[in-house]
Amino acid sequence: MHDLNALTVRSISVSEMSNKVYVLTSKSSGAQVLIDAADDAPAIFTLLADAQKDTKALVRLALIVTTHSHWDHVRALGEVRELTRVPTAAGLDDVADIAVPTDIPLHHGDVRNVDGIEVEVIHLRGHTPGSIALLYRDSHGPAHLFTGDSLFPGGLGNTNGDADRFSSLYNDVVTRIFDYLPDDTLVHPGHGAGTTLGAERSKLSQWKQRGW
Repeated sequence: MHDLNALTVRSISVSEMSNKVYVLTSKSSGAQVLIDAADDAPAIFTLLADAQKDTKALVRLALIVTTHSHWDHVRALGEVRELTRVPTAAGLDDVADIAVPTDIPLHHGDVRNVDGIEVEVIHLRGHTPGSIALLYRDSHGPAHLFTGDSLFPGGLGNTNGDADRFSSLYNDVVTRIFDYLPDDTLVHPGHGAGTTLGAERSKLSQWKQRGW
């Protein structure tokens, strides 16, 4: 868990693919943003409920964001949406590939404020056409970047050997993340352990050379 000045970040791993599910909970309002309802709805609801420990306000899910359309990141989306009736959001170019209706199509540079939780949308084209990262800027510490399957420790997301898709993703990651954010930015990927931009920056040329 990350206990920040205005909110907390909690996460769990679900499914046989160790998908990461994140929840941001506002300490002032109790509002919650859920990132990737990947699988195991009961575990997700437990995650949401556990965040009640982080605020004196009554927690309530306010928005579900899907970082990209791949099946392993949306398996619990329908159930969570049905039971909570909260809006869903995803990158515009992935909306057609997500079976659960998307209420809020997201564009690069969008800033969404959910009762005190302000996140910026960064469109990262390549892993899927509409893949996005969500950026939360903490006024008292490093920024937090939720990258889905576009950026991991040690490399970029899978582009299935397609040179054009890799080039698109690499260019977006460089210009929209590494050229935009400082080294202390914390990276929270869609699977596995996190990292920082500083830990990965020196590897960019290696990633470009190997093509994945």
